[in-house]
Amino acid sequence: MVFVRKAAGRSGATKVQIAERRDGRDVVLEHVGTAHDEAELAALIAVARKKLYPGQGELPLDGITSTAADPRPGTAVITSKSNAVLWQALRAGYDRLGFDTIGDEAFAQLVLARIVEPTSKADSLRVLDELGVPHASLRTMFRSLARAQERDYRSTIAAACFRHALSHGDVSLCLYDVTTLYFEAEKEDLDAGGKPGLRKVGYSKERRVDPQIVVGLLVDRTGFPLEIGCFEGNKAETLTILPIIEQFQTRHGLTDMVVVADAGMLSATNLRELDEAGLRFIVGSRVTKAPKDLESHFRWHGDAFTDAQIIDTLTPRDQRATKSTSSTGPAASDPNVRAEPVWDPEIHQRSWRAVWAYSAKRAVRDNKTLTLQENKARAVVNGEKTARTPRFVKTSNGNRSLDEASLARARRLVGLKGYVTNIPATVMGPGEIIASYHDLWRVEQSFRMSKTDLKARPMFHHTRDAIEAHLTIVFAALAIARHLQDATGLTIRKIVQTLRPLQQVTVRIAGHEHLANDPLTPGAAAILHALDTAAE
Repeated sequence: MVFVRKAAGRSGATKVQIAERRDGRDVVLEHVGTAHDEAELAALIAVARKKLYPGQGELPLDGITSTAADPRPGTAVITSKSNAVLWQALRAGYDRLGFDTIGDEAFAQLVLARIVEPTSKADSLRVLDELGVPHASLRTMFRSLARAQERDYRSTIAAACFRHALSHGDVSLCLYDVTTLYFEAEKEDLDAGGKPGLRKVGYSKERRVDPQIVVGLLVDRTGFPLEIGCFEGNKAETLTILPIIEQFQTRHGLTDMVVVADAGMLSATNLRELDEAGLRFIVGSRVTKAPKDLESHFRWHGDAFTDAQIIDTLTPRDQRATKSTSSTGPAASDPNVRAEPVWDPEIHQRSWRAVWAYSAKRAVRDNKTLTLQENKARAVVNGEKTARTPRFVKTSNGNRSLDEASLARARRLVGLKGYVTNIPATVMGPGEIIASYHDLWRVEQSFRMSKTDLKARPMFHHTRDAIEAHLTIVFAALAIARHLQDATGLTIRKIVQTLRPLQQVTVRIAGHEHLANDPLTPGAAAILHALDTAAE
């Protein structure tokens, strides 16, 4: 009797197999796949059961051997299996983006294997074997990493990504953010001269103390990657944006574009250099700047705001310069004048345009956070809790007390979010400024994909060239994943889960080879149709 069998796999996974009961034991006839969760298990069981139904492409399982060396006449022998549908879909994405112009098959296999199952370079060969893809040797794979640096594959990939983004939208507005990638290493790097190297301990968003690098990523407004770069692990975020933008401009000959970044990039030097480079920017402002920027509003209207209220005003380029001068104009709005000024780059040379928006939903969230901080501060002041001095606790002559003034100022600013820009209101209204900034979640999504679906971290490389080559592979894989997601409307994980169970089997019968394919599931058919439509 042939039946569907579940067996324990590695790391808690479940193998789904087609087996036959022979002489009191189970003999596995075919491995259908490995499930890592209940959804995958249900899908694989459904695929396995279809293989057992008459009229559904069922192979004559009786008498099939596991090798091609069975001499018995009339025996049907499976000579090969492959996940041809999945591999063809991934390869089509690689080719459609223009990455095939690199002409390095080993590099292409490393990129596509990472999309299927992110793992080490050496273990990528196992992934390719399970997919039934003929591949290069491990030595050749590692040589491809060296070729990626020697021949600058990243420039080819970046140029292809730019052409794709340009043909599917525009690159007049780009989004920028940074993240950190850590290493399984005990010590920081030192170069030949004993100076600090690339892998350094620095500020980590995950609060890790491992050596790390800082990675900057530039994407278009849909989240499609355009440029990537890495910096020393202790480099400040504010010092990364200009090199990436300048590299992007130089590579593609761009002179006019808008760059959107979060408040971590807000520094007087950054904004000045972006402006001097002829770039327009939208950067998140820090709420601590609100009292000065909104001084006129607070005087004439108090601290009352209505939901979705927007105030378009000025913010000083240098917080120390707020007074008016006849030659350069005012640096901030005048609290003696009720109307907010309209920013003009020719008149207000000592200020930037600042757009402030109030959200009732954000106010609720901010108030909740402040209440938790206030309670923590009171517990420390009352001696109920020992900890590092938290927010809203001030110390005078060794005595701690609640900083009522700071707490009151913070309560006054709940619900406010600011945006600093050098784009005049005649070019882009405040609503569009805010909407453009809110697209930053797309670059954050790309970072999440690189860290989860593609597992860019931790890294085990230790030389700069190897690290850069690894980032080039992740960059290419991220571009393909975003392209496939945009075409199908599904996550890359769902695409892989849907297509991977479908197998193509080569069977030798009486000296002749025959191909047998799993029937397409509705989900797989929809994915393939979407990819074909996107290619037109």
